[in-house]
Amino acid sequence: MRETLFITATDTGVGKTVLTCLLVEFLRHRGCRVAAFKPVCSGDRADGRAIQAALGGALTLDEINPWYFRAPVTPSLAARRENKSVTLRRVLAHVRALEKPFTVTLVEGAGGLLSPLGVDFDSRDLLAAFGATPLIVAVNRLGAINHVRLTCEGLPRKLRQRCRIILMTPSKPDAATSTNAALLRSRAPRNSVFQLPWFGSDFDPASAASLPGTVRTLRALTASLDGSI
Repeated sequence: MRETLFITATDTGVGKTVLTCLLVEFLRHRGCRVAAFKPVCSGDRADGRAIQAALGGALTLDEINPWYFRAPVTPSLAARRENKSVTLRRVLAHVRALEKPFTVTLVEGAGGLLSPLGVDFDSRDLLAAFGATPLIVAVNRLGAINHVRLTCEGLPRKLRQRCRIILMTPSKPDAATSTNAALLRSRAPRNSVFQLPWFGSDFDPASAASLPGTVRTLRALTASLDGSI
């Protein structure tokens, strides 16, 4: 049974690619055939390269990230500056064509949930088209509660109850870091809020994914999504 997970976030630079790479390493170690994509990005391709390394050569960089635009602004604007465009239909077709040999597909958006990716579509439109389980990443600090709840409210109604929230510990925790998860759990469906630690500035997905605490979190996260993973 195929499972599609869509990694989105409350903002840019909050840890989407960290989570994507951790999931790739964890699932591969469990024997899953996993594909991961960041179809659209702008600024640089560091995220795509990190995903490629985690996949161990299962997909090329251009397969993982077929639409790359140089300007460090939202992808739809960066594309227009290069007189290029990307459509929802083309992104769907690209991923669908390449995911066939795999049992688990991870698709990572760019920026937050409603950041425009291309011609009249954003991450919300893309995850709805896939019918994917949404994974919402947020930095675990003051303000996260509001940002997470707003992002959840922005999800398509039929996918909202399936969403999972992943709080990423910042390098410098604040007073809210130790309380956010409990507060979110009191307002979210059962087993839908998870926490990951700060992995350091020289993050290595393989090492991080083997840490006992991380393994427990990723096992709980994937077990709650589908028993076949």
